[in-house]
Amino acid sequence: MSNSAAAGAVKYVSAESPVAKIDYQDLVNNADLSASLKAGFGPEGLGIIVVSGVPNFVEKRQRLLPLARKFAMLSDEVKAKYEHAASHYNFGWSHGKEVLAGKPDYAKGSYYANPLYDQPFDDADLVARFPSFCAPNIWPKEDLPELEPAFKDLGKLICETGFLLAKHCDALVKAELPTYPENRLYNIISKSRTAKARLLHYFPTTVEQSKKSVDVDGSWCGWHNDHGSLTGLCSAMYFNEKGEQIPNPDPNSGLYIRSRTGETVKAVIPADCLAFQMGETEQIHSCGVLQATPHCVMAGNVPNVSRETFAVFMEPEHDESMSVPDNADQSIITGGTTKYLPKGVPPLGVRWKNEYDFGTFTNETLKAYHPENKA
Repeated sequence: MSNSAAAGAVKYVSAESPVAKIDYQDLVNNADLSASLKAGFGPEGLGIIVVSGVPNFVEKRQRLLPLARKFAMLSDEVKAKYEHAASHYNFGWSHGKEVLAGKPDYAKGSYYANPLYDQPFDDADLVARFPSFCAPNIWPKEDLPELEPAFKDLGKLICETGFLLAKHCDALVKAELPTYPENRLYNIISKSRTAKARLLHYFPTTVEQSKKSVDVDGSWCGWHNDHGSLTGLCSAMYFNEKGEQIPNPDPNSGLYIRSRTGETVKAVIPADCLAFQMGETEQIHSCGVLQATPHCVMAGNVPNVSRETFAVFMEPEHDESMSVPDNADQSIITGGTTKYLPKGVPPLGVRWKNEYDFGTFTNETLKAYHPENKA
């Protein structure tokens, strides 16, 4: 890599939000970003980095995110047309189907789709075996036709930026762990046909709910780790009951991360920046050189305000090996950093074995998070 960016010069969003920040052109120009990657994704980091200056990102975000609210406000009868029970509601519209802390989650609604492939597989048996990965997209072509192109445009941009970032991550891991396969993260996510994007609408809290004292417990989305390879994430938009876009009315609401030292840190993503969070799959593949962190979303105490955002989960296909590099110390994963895990986040050691593939790891992860759904 060239030295077009000064090695060791780490920038952050702000003093209040210690999230590492890099520039898109430095990704493109192969600048030395190792210090920033360590600060963001390393064992002492928050597991998140933001990228500024991504071409056309601001416009594509502004086009898509309001559609989350627009779809959520359609009638229940219309929305039900786009539910997909066969994929366990992992394609199309999902509301109240996900179980958190033993209860159906009605705090948010999601529209799921593959941002890169409408029908990634023609093998009907494969789709039947892995419907949450391999099923085809469904789109509200009759009821909200603008959703599909806006969803795909932003999803593709996030993936392409993630591919650039992955090459830098691979170089860092290779330098620290020589047995790490060349370009492992980049090859996995750029060749995978099973990326999944999630357009999220967090329903407004009521006046009664807003009066309650709410701790940082993920009242809009509970504590969890992303189990894929790399997640792209947009800063949220907020709308009042008139449908007007407004600034976040409660500075305490939003994304929170549990640090390696047990602190709960609010992670601010600037509206013009694209964020990336490290996933557990790459934590395993890099044997802890890069690490995921538990995070949640806290609801605000201002009633009648909705939150809209968009995440893209870049992950392997179902049969990808979940092995650590040769001669790597597996105890880094099986032992893990469990001291400060929030309640409800299962340690990697109970969900992963070196001989697993990604499909098995996913199934074990879902069982660990939702034990009430075990057969």
